[in-house]
Amino acid sequence: DTGSVRVMNENTGFAFPEKTTTFLCPQSDAMIGWKRTKPSYEEGYKVDAPMNERSHYGHGYTFPCLFKVGEDGWVLVSETGVDSRYCASRLSDADNGVYNVEFPMPEENNGNGTIEPAFALPGNTPWRTVTVGETLKPIVETTVPWDVVEPRYATEHDYKPGRGTWSWILWQDGSINYDDQVRYVDLAAAMGYEYVLVDNWWDKYIGRERMEQLIKYARSKGVEVFLWYSSSGYWNDIEQGPVNKMDNSIARKQEMRWMQSMGVKGIKVDFFGGDKQETMRLYEEILSDADDHGLMVIFHGCTLPRGWERMYPNYAGSEAVLASENLIFSQHACDNEAFNATLHPFIRNAVGCMEFGGVFLNKRLNRGNDGGTTRRTTDIFQLATAVLFQNPIQNFALAPNNLADAPGVCIDFMKQMPTIWDETRFIDGYPGRYVVLARRHGDVWYVAAVNATAEPLKLKLSLPMLPAGDAVSVYLDDKKLQPQQKEQKIKTDGTLQLTVQPMGGAVIVK
Repeated sequence: DTGSVRVMNENTGFAFPEKTTTFLCPQSDAMIGWKRTKPSYEEGYKVDAPMNERSHYGHGYTFPCLFKVGEDGWVLVSETGVDSRYCASRLSDADNGVYNVEFPMPEENNGNGTIEPAFALPGNTPWRTVTVGETLKPIVETTVPWDVVEPRYATEHDYKPGRGTWSWILWQDGSINYDDQVRYVDLAAAMGYEYVLVDNWWDKYIGRERMEQLIKYARSKGVEVFLWYSSSGYWNDIEQGPVNKMDNSIARKQEMRWMQSMGVKGIKVDFFGGDKQETMRLYEEILSDADDHGLMVIFHGCTLPRGWERMYPNYAGSEAVLASENLIFSQHACDNEAFNATLHPFIRNAVGCMEFGGVFLNKRLNRGNDGGTTRRTTDIFQLATAVLFQNPIQNFALAPNNLADAPGVCIDFMKQMPTIWDETRFIDGYPGRYVVLARRHGDVWYVAAVNATAEPLKLKLSLPMLPAGDAVSVYLDDKKLQPQQKEQKIKTDGTLQLTVQPMGGAVIVK
C-alpha cells in the first residue's frame, strides 16, 4: 500500500578497465567561491588523467564524464530527464575502477533541502546514459539526452532562438545604466541581432520606469530584451538585484506579469548553487511560470541541463561551464582559452546547450580595448567558437567599438551567424589539443576548427557533406595571425587541406 518512496542512495556504478584515462571536471566544495555560490559546474578539467588520481576537492566529478579506454575507444557517461521529481547526481572518485552515482552534498544550498530524493509511486529515477565509440564521432554526435525524454508541458507561445549582445561581459557593472544599454541596443540592431541582455543591478541603476522606456526603444529598433535576475534567497550571499523575485511563486508571478506587459522576451536567472531535489523543483517552477507569461529562460551559475531543451519549450540555455567572464577576471583563463575550447565539444556541449557568452573581438578585455586581460587567441579562433559552442540564444561578447575597430570580415561573418543547427558531425580532434566540427543550418554547412597546441596544425579533412570540386569560403589566420577570407575548392576525393595556427582557428562555409 506504499504510495511514495524516499531514495537514500543508489548502487549504480560504472566500471572501467585499468588502462582507462579520464577527462573530468571535479565537483567543488559546497558554499565556497564568490558569495558562497558554488557548486556551479565551473571547475577546470584535467585531461588523460589516471583513474586513481583523487578529484581536486574529493567529491568526485560532475556530469558529463569522458573516459578513454586505452586504444579501444571512448565512453561518455551522463544523465538526463532530471526534473522536480528527483535530484541531480554526479560520479564519485574511482574505487578500483568503479565510479558510483552520488547524490548532492548536505551542505549544498546553505544546508537547505534533503539530499535524498522522494517521489510518488508509480515513479522512476532519471536516465543515466552511456555513449560508447571506437572513435569520438558517437560522443560528439550523440542525441541520447533528448531521445529518451518527453516534453513536460505544451506551450502556446512561439519562442525564437537568436543572437544577442550584452554590455556586462566587457563593460561590467558600470555599464548597467540607460545610456550604455542604448548603445548595446544600437549594436544589436546594427548586427541584425534579435536580442539584448541587460544584466545585474538594472533595478537599481536603471529602474523600472526607465526600463520600460528602454524596452520600447529596443523594440522600435527590432531588438527584444532579456533581463537578469538572481535566483534569490537563502542559499547564498548574492546582493546583485533584482533579488527575492524568482524563489517565491507569488513574487515571481507578479514580476513575470510586469515583464509580459512590457514586452520582455526572456530572463537570465543566476546563482543556484546546488543539485538537490528542492533546487531542481525551483528550476522547473521558474520555467513553468515563465512559459505562462511568454518568457524564455537562461540559467547561469547553475547545474548541467539534463534533456531540458526537449522537456521545457521555453528553456533557452545554461552556463554550467567555466565561461567567458573568467577571461575578463584572469589572465590564466585567457592563456588557457584554447585548451578549454577544445574540450567542450567532446564533453560539456555534447550533452546539452552551453551559454558561454563568447566571441571577443577586443584584443584587450576591458571597456576601452586598452587594458585588462589580453586575449591570446586569434580573431578567427573566436569566430570558430561561434560554431563550436551551441546555445539557442547566443549572447556574444562583441562591443560597440568593434563596429569600427574589428576586421570587417569578422563583423560580416558574425552578422550571418546562426544559433541553432539541424545536424552535427565530428570531423577530427582530440580533447585538449584540437577540434574540427561540422554543423548544418538549413542548407548551409559550417566547419570550424581550433588549435590549442603550440605548433601549426596541418590537417587533411574529409568532408563528405560538401560537394567534391565545389568552391567553399574559408576563413583563416595568415602567417601574421591576421584574419583572411578566401575561396578554396574541395578536392575530387572530398578532402580539403588546412593549416590552423597555434591559438588560431578556421571556418569553412558552404
